[in-house]
Amino acid sequence: QVQLVESGGGLVQPGGSLRLSCQASGSISDNYQMAWGREAPGKQRELVASITSGGIRYYADFVKGRFTITLDNARNTMYLQMNNLEPEDTAGYYCHLQQPGFRSWGQGTQVTVSS
Repeated sequence: QVQLVESGGGLVQPGGSLRLSCQASGSISDNYQMAWGREAPGKQRELVASITSGGIRYYADFVKGRFTITLDNARNTMYLQMNNLEPEDTAGYYCHLQQPGFRSWGQGTQVTVSS
């Protein structure tokens, strides 16, 4: 089993920045992929960005140039640096881990962008 704990959400003004963290613990494979998804009220959860244990990154078009995903393999911690936030970025942000035989979402952290 793997546990995922997100942190770093909060209230920020448009144009501001936040950094989300996701700490993974438990039985983690050498080869895995972690990702951030987000879910706004009334909308389906969507993929924001992902990164493999080998460092291959993917970004959704709507965050390219604003968000950066990184992975600290030694600490099994994934980060999402979010800059130039927009009200449309308001959502619950969820951490996801996928490895052979296992996949799971964390409990999420709320990001609210509002003046």
